[in-house]
Amino acid sequence: MLDFLIYDLKVACLIAIFYMFYRLLLAKETLHRLNRVVLLATAALSFVLPLCVLTFHQEVRMVPTADIEIGALTMEVVKEEATQPWWLMPLVVVFLTGAIATIVYSLYSIFQIIFLIKKSEKHPQADGTTIVVTDHDEAPFSWMRYIVLSRSDYASPDAAILAHERGHIRHHHSWDVLFTYIVTPLQWFNPAIWMLRSDLRSIHEYEADKEALSQGINARQYQLLLVTKSLSTMRYWVANGISHSTLKKRITMMLKKQSSEMRGLKVLFVLPVIAISLALNAKTVTTYLPVESSDGVVPAVEETNSVAPVLQEPLTTDDDGDVLYIVDGKQMTDISGIPSDDIKSITYLKGDKARLFGYSRDVIIVELKKKAKELSDVSPDVAAEPVYENCEKMPEFEGGMPALANYMKENVCYPKEAFEANVQGRVLVSFIINENGEVSDASIMQGVEEHLDKEALRVISTMPNWSPGLQDGKPVKVRYTLPVNFRLASTTVKIENNNNAEKNTRIFIRNSDTSSADHSDDTKYTVFIDDVESTKEALEALPPSSIDHISVDKSSDGEKSTGIIKVYTKK
Repeated sequence: MLDFLIYDLKVACLIAIFYMFYRLLLAKETLHRLNRVVLLATAALSFVLPLCVLTFHQEVRMVPTADIEIGALTMEVVKEEATQPWWLMPLVVVFLTGAIATIVYSLYSIFQIIFLIKKSEKHPQADGTTIVVTDHDEAPFSWMRYIVLSRSDYASPDAAILAHERGHIRHHHSWDVLFTYIVTPLQWFNPAIWMLRSDLRSIHEYEADKEALSQGINARQYQLLLVTKSLSTMRYWVANGISHSTLKKRITMMLKKQSSEMRGLKVLFVLPVIAISLALNAKTVTTYLPVESSDGVVPAVEETNSVAPVLQEPLTTDDDGDVLYIVDGKQMTDISGIPSDDIKSITYLKGDKARLFGYSRDVIIVELKKKAKELSDVSPDVAAEPVYENCEKMPEFEGGMPALANYMKENVCYPKEAFEANVQGRVLVSFIINENGEVSDASIMQGVEEHLDKEALRVISTMPNWSPGLQDGKPVKVRYTLPVNFRLASTTVKIENNNNAEKNTRIFIRNSDTSSADHSDDTKYTVFIDDVESTKEALEALPPSSIDHISVDKSSDGEKSTGIIKVYTKK
C-alpha cells in the first residue's frame, strides 16, 4: 500500500506541473480543441509516466577471487519487526474515505440522470440524438446522446439551446467528463485535478457556444440567453448544460480574436516535463558476466550480419546436436522455407556463447526484413465522399453572417395560408454545401407547418453559392443547419419607404388591428434607443438606415396596454 501511495503522490506532482504550465501558456488562447487535448493528456500522462521506467543495462565482468574457508554455521531465529510506519494506516483510511466519497458522489449523479431519462418521454431525432422531455422544472442539459428539456422548453423550443446541446454531443464532451470523474477518486486530495476539471468544462462550453453561433444564431440574442440561463442551477454534475461555467469568461471568449495556430506551439512545454519525469524514474540494471569457463576465457559475444545466400537446407552446427531457431522472437525447428531475400541478419550462438545467454543448446537467431504494408487503391468513383459536420475551415456565406441575415430577410415571404391561420414558429433546415460551394440536399430537421416548411426549403435551396469548407486544404462537403424564423406580432414597428429616398422614409408604430390610414394607437410605449430611454418622436425621426434591429415587448396594465420598444442602431 505504501508503494501505491508513493505512486499516487508522483501522479499528483505531475498533474500540478502540467496544469501550471497550461495555465501560464495556453489557458487564454482560443485554441479550444488543442486546450481540451492538453488537459485530457495531462490527466492521462500523469498516471502513465510513473509506470514508465527506463532501464539502462550495465555489464560487469566478475573478477576471480581466492578460495575462502568458512567455519561452522549456526542458525538463529530472529523475530521480524514491523516494517510499516505507524502513520501509514491512518493515512490509508483517510485516502480511502475520500476516494469512496468521490465515487459515490459521481455515481449518484449518473444514476439520477439514468433514472430521469428512463421515466421521461423520449423523442428520437434524425441526427441520432434523443430529446428527453421531463415534467420537472429542469435546466436544459445533455448527456451522451440525450438532450433533456423541461415540458415548457420543449413546447417552445429555442434553436440556440438545441444547437448548444447538440454541440456538446457532437464533440463527445460526456466522455471527457466521465474520464475525469474516473481519475478524480485517485486524486481527490489534489487541488490541481479539481481546477483541471473546471477548466475542461469551460472549454466544453466554449466549443458548444462556437457550435451554436456557427448555426447562424444572433450573437447578442445568444448572450442574452446565457444571462437568462445563468440563473438556473444544474443538479447533475456529470451532465453538460448551457448554464455551466462562468458567464463572463464565456462572453469574453466569444468576443476574443481567434488565436494564431503558431501560438499552439507552446504546447511543446510537455516535452521537457516528460523528459525530466522519465529521467527521475530511470534505473540501472547491472549484469555480471563470468570471466572464465572450463575451456578458458569466454570472449564477448559479437553479432554477425552475414546472410546465407540460399537456405535450401536447414542450417546445422559443427556437431550433431540440436539447434534452436529463433525467428523474430519466435522459436522454430526449421527455417528452410524462409526465402533468403526475406532475411535481414543471422546470429549464431554456439557452445559457451549460447550458455552465456541462458540457452542449453546452440541457437541461430534470424531477423527478417520489415515488409511495407500494401496500400489498396480505392477508385474515387467507388469511394463514398465523406460529409463533414465540422472541418478545419467551415463554409462561409459571401459577406459573412450579416449578409446571410440580410439575404434571409429579403427573400423569406410569409405564406398566405400560414398568415391567415396565424401560424408561426422556427423551422430548422439542414443542407449540404458541396466542394463547389453549392447548396444541396436541403431537408427539414425540425418543422412547424407545411407551408412554412416549404417556404424555408425554397429560400435555402435557391441560396447563392457559399465559399466551400476546407479540410487539409481541400474543399469538402459540409452539412450545415440554419434556422428560419416565421413570427407574427400583434404590435408592429413599421418602416415606410417612399421612392427609396431617405428623406421620404419614416417610422411609425401601429397595432395590427388598427387601420393603417390613420396610424392611431391606444397603446402606451416606452421607447429605448441603444438602451437609453427616449420618446416616440425621436424614434420616428430616426433614419431607418441607421437601425440594426428593433424588439417589441407588449404587456397589459389593467384596461390599458403598455409596451417597451427597444431600438439598437448600427455601430
